[in-house]
Amino acid sequence: MSNVSKTGVAQRGTTRTLAFLSAVVALVASFAAVGSTIPLFNIYRAEDGFTNADISITVVAYSVATLSTLLVLGRVSNHLGRRPASVASLGLLLLGCVLLLNVHHVGILIAGRLLMGFGAGVASSSLTSYIVDAAPARPAWLASVAASQTVMLGLAVGAIGSGALVQFGPWPRDLVYLVVIGLLLVSAALIIVSPETVTPTPGAWRSLRPRVRVPASVRHLLPVAAAVLLATWATGAFFQAFVPALVEDQLHSQSPLILGLVFAAYMGPSVLGAPLGGRFTPAVAQRVGMIGFLAGMIGIITAIATGALVLFFAATIVAGASQGIAISSATRGLLEGSDVTDRAPIFTVVYILSYCGATIPALIAGRLSASLSLPQIALGYGGLALIATVFTVLAARNPHAGTTGAQPAR
Repeated sequence: MSNVSKTGVAQRGTTRTLAFLSAVVALVASFAAVGSTIPLFNIYRAEDGFTNADISITVVAYSVATLSTLLVLGRVSNHLGRRPASVASLGLLLLGCVLLLNVHHVGILIAGRLLMGFGAGVASSSLTSYIVDAAPARPAWLASVAASQTVMLGLAVGAIGSGALVQFGPWPRDLVYLVVIGLLLVSAALIIVSPETVTPTPGAWRSLRPRVRVPASVRHLLPVAAAVLLATWATGAFFQAFVPALVEDQLHSQSPLILGLVFAAYMGPSVLGAPLGGRFTPAVAQRVGMIGFLAGMIGIITAIATGALVLFFAATIVAGASQGIAISSATRGLLEGSDVTDRAPIFTVVYILSYCGATIPALIAGRLSASLSLPQIALGYGGLALIATVFTVLAARNPHAGTTGAQPAR
């Protein structure tokens, strides 16, 4: 290879690395914005009179907005490019943060979370696809782990950072949003100076027609992937909607930092657990992950019933690490053999399933919260984890070798 050719390869490698790192930073910032609201929920409950049902509705509103955006805009980055779609997602999240600077009525909180949901929906498709497009070829598991677990890392960073700022910083209701706004602006600047990974093509308006599709060669993996994503993301929504009250009422702590740490204890270990799944085939890793997830959920339910904060933290960490193994392995299976045009539709499906898991149980639990205790609601989420684990153990499969053309999901 000539020196010129070597220089060209090195430059392409450098620019792809910049794109990968910029997309990862932007996705962390995006979901740090989403997670930053959680430690403030108890402040809103105490100072503004918000109820558990109100908080649950804000979680549902966020999830519905994300789902709707994924259905309509999930493929738009294939046509407009990853960068414009990614910058648009960051702009929507920034607007949501600006609105949340003045929360004194539940309607403002819902509106802010709706804007965040719209931004997260675009980010879930465009930024995750950007990450996979630009990821290094080795290690092989890096693309799926970075795309699936950066979301969890962002949520954990947002919750811990917010909890610390709320408890120890000035302007407890505002400072965290100002910090996140700064992170979003920096992220947008990084995306703007990064290279594009897809060639914009006509058809952006046609892509707005809701359509769900995955490659035919991995369609048989969807049922188990759905079970994994529904159960794990349902528990994530439970932590958002009900753990603020649980930490205060059942575990006897009013610390925003403790609340942020509890939420991060579920999301953060997911990032550490995910690479472990790369040591196994997707089917084996999903089985191992879901068995560990169920064990963690049993510990969480026991801790809630007994008021044991240490057990609650330990079981939450086990459930979080195990969900990382299961989710990243399910994503790895679906991405097997995908090309650049498959990725946005695949991540659209992944996050539609994820947010269905976050939305439907939270909506049901919110309606039942007036008549059921929080330990009883937690038991219901444990039942969902049990069903998903049994199904995964019995039905998990590996990708087939073959064609990768994307077809409508059925």
